[in-house]
Amino acid sequence: MKPIVDADLCTGCGTCEDICPDVFELGDDGIAHVIAPEGCADAGCCEEAAEECPAEAISLVDD
Repeated sequence: MKPIVDADLCTGCGTCEDICPDVFELGDDGIAHVIAPEGCADAGCCEEAAEECPAEAISLVDD
């Protein structure tokens, strides 16, 4: 699975970065960015980050 952050929905709360810091990072623009798109399998936390996102800005797509 590959995570995608919808920049229009992201509020920059940092929940995804707290849950899955190896894959997500808040950028200087105040929104979350995927820093390791292929890292979900190893990190094992992308699904939780997507589920816990209060803005529902994270989606997971098949590679």
